[in-house]
Amino acid sequence: MYIYKLLDGSSKEFHDKINGTELAKSISPSLLKKTIAVKVNGEIKDLTDSLPNNSDIEFVTREHPEALDLIRHDCAHVLAEAVQILFPETQVTIGPVIENGFYYDFYRKESFKPEDFVKIEKKMHEIISQNTKFEKKIVSRDEAIKIFQEKKEEFKVELIKDIPEGENINLYSQGNWFDLCRGPHMVSTGQIGKAFKLMKIAGAYWRGDSDNVMLQRIYGTAWSTNDQLSSYLNMLEEAEKRDHRKLGREMDLFHFQEEGPGSVFWHKKGWKLFTELIDYMKRKGMNAGYLEVNTPDMLDRSLWEKSGHWEKFGENMFTSTTPDEKIFALKPMNCPGHVQIFKNGLKSYRDLPIKYAEFGKVHRYEPSGALHGLMRVRHFTQDDGHIFLTEEQIKEECIRVHELILSIYKDFGFEDIVVKFSDRPEKRVGEDEIWDKAEKALIEAVESTNQKFELNPGEGAFYGPKLEYVLRDAIGRDWQCGTLQVDFNLPGRLGSFYIGSDGEKHVPVMLHRAIFGSLERFTGILIEHYAGRLPLWISPTQIAIVTINSQCDQYANNVLERCVMSNLRAETDLRNEKISYKIREHISVKIPILFVIGQKEVEDGTVTIRELGNDVQKTVKLNDAISEIQNRANPPDFNF
Repeated sequence: MYIYKLLDGSSKEFHDKINGTELAKSISPSLLKKTIAVKVNGEIKDLTDSLPNNSDIEFVTREHPEALDLIRHDCAHVLAEAVQILFPETQVTIGPVIENGFYYDFYRKESFKPEDFVKIEKKMHEIISQNTKFEKKIVSRDEAIKIFQEKKEEFKVELIKDIPEGENINLYSQGNWFDLCRGPHMVSTGQIGKAFKLMKIAGAYWRGDSDNVMLQRIYGTAWSTNDQLSSYLNMLEEAEKRDHRKLGREMDLFHFQEEGPGSVFWHKKGWKLFTELIDYMKRKGMNAGYLEVNTPDMLDRSLWEKSGHWEKFGENMFTSTTPDEKIFALKPMNCPGHVQIFKNGLKSYRDLPIKYAEFGKVHRYEPSGALHGLMRVRHFTQDDGHIFLTEEQIKEECIRVHELILSIYKDFGFEDIVVKFSDRPEKRVGEDEIWDKAEKALIEAVESTNQKFELNPGEGAFYGPKLEYVLRDAIGRDWQCGTLQVDFNLPGRLGSFYIGSDGEKHVPVMLHRAIFGSLERFTGILIEHYAGRLPLWISPTQIAIVTINSQCDQYANNVLERCVMSNLRAETDLRNEKISYKIREHISVKIPILFVIGQKEVEDGTVTIRELGNDVQKTVKLNDAISEIQNRANPPDFNF
């Protein structure tokens, strides 16, 4: 007897083994009609796959949370078929699902052009409208090699030869066209729907190796509904307007150049924004009991070997050999330096927890193709914090860090936060027993806050499990920023200890904590989140004082002096230009408040206030204007 347990708690029994199609049909024809795949013991399978006895079964429809990957996967296959129909000389390589869509790499002597997309999309719609079934055929490795050799698909042959001998190979066909694929797939091409669009063409080396042939990568996006597709395309359009690189140029905040790849050249206004973030975080850290420290940018290789970074992170480190043949590395992280400070001088259990904070410059090698403005750099500043404590203090301190992180994000307008728990990675240091203890402590801490969290298996740091804090911005994009990690490994590897109540030496536990993460990246996120219209308290220039004519210059300078004395960041614009031109220019660079001054304002001791995003102007006494703006410009952590 074969028993299958359904999602609603009921079970179905059969004398013989059946597949997903037969199970769905036995329940109702309507269920079969809308089902595109089946989830067996948590793994998505083809509906035609046999179902093992005593398995948990869930039917997957197009509305299922995991259906999008199937839609995108199938759409990639249809893209490949359409390309080979239109351009028969083309060889296909790989076509995976990626975030928000898919891509497929092709080998073709001639280059694809953007205008080819119209023809390809039209052909894709034709294939989908034919509603051809996806059919799986299992063949031997040798048979698969022969099949693709006959098709002259050299790249597929190479992929198959890398598969161990004796393993069977899946071929999926849709009509006469077929491809090498692990699966699973939906029932037919018609289930893909019409909500897809080809996006762009890019170059990509075969298997990511620059010594190999260059392929042409076509990117596409696919969604369950046309509304979802429209929303995504609108989001991309909005994201382009908000691009921090574009706004950074317009607002005169920073620039990049070839002589310093992945390094930021901060301009005056950008540096003011950057330092305002640091000043804010310093205040928050001081109130939370952190001691600000600073550690060297370059340390001897031996320390990085002891910490484990040399083995686990060495390929991403910048190194230098001195004339006396010593090898040094620019620090990719601040934690080993903080352990050295902890070790300097005897520590007692009464001293714990000890909390260090540093705005440390770190350096990590990122491939040139991965660099992306402030979001992906090689030289950046971390708002690092490390807490040395006893095992008994872990839960309480993790809760404090968690609450601190959420309060800081709230101050910057981020309240839609996803927390992810990442456990041990494959590449790690330390015994499993230690990892068990660290993971248990962190889970207990986050659960005690009633914070909902997602599991992120295998994504912990190499020295300990972590919580990741993901922010959702104004247009719905997710950004992973903060982390909290429990580390039982590094302090012991580097020889740190404290004297316990028993008079013996004990190795402290270490919490690694970052909130902004990379300050450069967080700055980019802020710029895009607010579309350049930064909150008044962190705007590099809070007020622009613009004059209608030169007779107002002296009064404008007096207003500037009053602003500066009130700790408001202001500047004057006394140029001999039309007032409408001046106003447009300052609005374009996102200055939040304009004081417009003409002869009447001079005579009355007033200013006319014009705010970014508000067409309504008001004229008020200078003292009242400064007092009002001063209150609004206070950082959110200021308590009066």
